Amino acid sequence: MVSGAGPLAGIRVLDLGSYIAGPYGSALLADLGADVLKIESPDGDQLRQYPSTLPRQAASESRAFLGVNRGKRGLVLDLKRPQAQQVLRRLARQADVLIHSLRPSVPARLGIGYEQLKPENPRLIYCALSGYGERGPLRDKPGYDQVLQGFTGICTFQGAQRGNPEIVLGSVVDFYAAALIAYGVAAALFHRQRSGAGEYVRVSLLQAALAMQAQRFIWAEGEEPGVERDMRSGGVTGIYPAREGHIYVSANTPHFWQALCAALELPELASDARYDTIRKRAGRAAEILPKVRAAFLSRTALEWEARLGERVPCSAIRPIEAMFDHPQVAGNGWVREYEHPVAGRYRGLASPLEFSASPPEPARAAPALGEHTREILREGGFSDDEIEQLFAADCVR
Repeated sequence: MVSGAGPLAGIRVLDLGSYIAGPYGSALLADLGADVLKIESPDGDQLRQYPSTLPRQAASESRAFLGVNRGKRGLVLDLKRPQAQQVLRRLARQADVLIHSLRPSVPARLGIGYEQLKPENPRLIYCALSGYGERGPLRDKPGYDQVLQGFTGICTFQGAQRGNPEIVLGSVVDFYAAALIAYGVAAALFHRQRSGAGEYVRVSLLQAALAMQAQRFIWAEGEEPGVERDMRSGGVTGIYPAREGHIYVSANTPHFWQALCAALELPELASDARYDTIRKRAGRAAEILPKVRAAFLSRTALEWEARLGERVPCSAIRPIEAMFDHPQVAGNGWVREYEHPVAGRYRGLASPLEFSASPPEPARAAPALGEHTREILREGGFSDDEIEQLFAADCVR
């Protein structure tokens, strides 16, 4: 085992995930100090193949792959070969956690189903990510973030105001599923600490997409289909064009509404009883919004941000590049430099969690394809001769 620091120091995770949800779930565990081994096919995680906008010298790497695989070591196993499957089983006997995003029918064919691994390692936490869950008629249907957005109503709600369904950009279902993976695995490790036994943790993109909509996913007795379910407050809260740029303002509470009206120099809105609740303002948005929009055009977005200050929740709309050097982000140490054997030096997110008593070590960069294969096999007890035989047989890389 690789020693380290953090609340999950000493925990070894085998990451067989691909794309975003599974890999980022294991990256969150690496942020907690776990030793995460990224296991890829000879072709690599498909996320590596996505178009790259990195500088020319780093263009063979994907920005997305670097972002969601921080903190891991990497090895290549060709699991189509029985010899490589045996290597994985041997690594699994020494592991604490195995995470995969294979379709439910695939693991058993590879000899790495939970019931196959459990006798060899009863303490193993086995986390399976699927698109639609492991039961039901869609169990083997491939699932992806945007597909599940369409399936579960997210696209319908996102585009309702413009009359056409729209995707929510940013792979939000994937990232929420990743959080559920880390949450579920951490809970299972806590249970194992008390019981001594491992267990099977199931997560699906469908579960994540529904959980993200818990405020909408309520159907009361007697309600008709098509009832309004959107929780956006309407009325004043939203994005406004300023003299230069745009600003987002949230003024739902009575205090913030009063403060906004004062800052906009619209006291008549603040004192009007027709506008003194969120529901009233939403119902009379056509009367309020022209005045609010006109007021915001008198200053730039940054000027409004400074004027509203802490009195009204707001932000000038910025590109993500602004975050790398923003004093709030930099002051908390949330950006750090990474060194990558192919991509070179880049800045990215540090751990999104902080611990006072068990701080993890700074994360390593995402691994190059097969970067740590020999190192990991040696730690797994493979002799140099065995390792060379595996390379000669194209089982590893």
